[in-house]
Amino acid sequence: MLSLEVRHLKLITAVAEEGGVTRAANRLHLTQSALSHQLRDIESRLGASLFLRMNKKMILTQAGERLLVSARGVLGELQRVEEDIRQIALNREGVLRISTECYTCYHWLPTALKSFHQAFPRVEVRIVAEATRRPIQALLDGRLDLAITSTVVRNRKLMFKPLFRDEMVVILNADHPLASRPYLTAKDFADEHLIVYSAPKEELTVFQKVLLPAGVLPRQVSHIELTEAIIEMVKAGLGISVMSQWAVAPKIEAKTLRAVPLTKKGLHRHWSAAMIKNKTIPPYLHKFVELLTGFSIPSMNIKRKTAAR
Repeated sequence: MLSLEVRHLKLITAVAEEGGVTRAANRLHLTQSALSHQLRDIESRLGASLFLRMNKKMILTQAGERLLVSARGVLGELQRVEEDIRQIALNREGVLRISTECYTCYHWLPTALKSFHQAFPRVEVRIVAEATRRPIQALLDGRLDLAITSTVVRNRKLMFKPLFRDEMVVILNADHPLASRPYLTAKDFADEHLIVYSAPKEELTVFQKVLLPAGVLPRQVSHIELTEAIIEMVKAGLGISVMSQWAVAPKIEAKTLRAVPLTKKGLHRHWSAAMIKNKTIPPYLHKFVELLTGFSIPSMNIKRKTAAR
């Protein structure tokens, strides 16, 4: 059982820093006799003298020095804990766990995070990459606070806030026979090697929206985890892929890749921020969603030819 209390640690610290009982008593708003009585009580509990009394000056003993070091550490930690709890109570501190359903979406997060940390420097943003494939389920399971998704599901527990729209394009080697087409359709994939992310085809936009409805499967499909690896394989002429145009914009502008629209009207995704509806939403979560809402997707000029197919 502990013998010392926080008030005892404050008393020892005050006496040591003030160098005497009188000034320490004034600092702690105690009478000199009350402080002296408490000091004797502490020494009695510990069975050791903490100060040598030389005239009016109080000199720490070896035991006193040891206790002072611990007292300062404990009091400092308590002060930090109290401040942390105050910040949490004011919703200025916390952890924001987010994930998206698309690996390339993480490219734009640094821009949003920079502005967010200026407004909420004490909020830690954790990117839960393992929830990328199924962010909605992770949100419902309590493993996320925010899911960024292009899929809106009917669930009374969830609320969705529209964010932005992007376009999916086919990326090809500059010398690929399809690179000069005005746009591509499902049938153009039939004889191609399609390189996609490591996920079931039912969860990939190109399959969901274009290939499966048309009953078309590519000649070969390879699953790769990393965006850069997919891009390098396409550049090497080993296959084609489908990605957000802004995610590959630098490569297209540098003319190391070609981008061709998918379908005559283009394949667009509408992104939303998904949150738990009945959960108390802290201000910092609202702020993060607000930043995403105002986010401008980098665009590039992909000419859509009107030539007959």
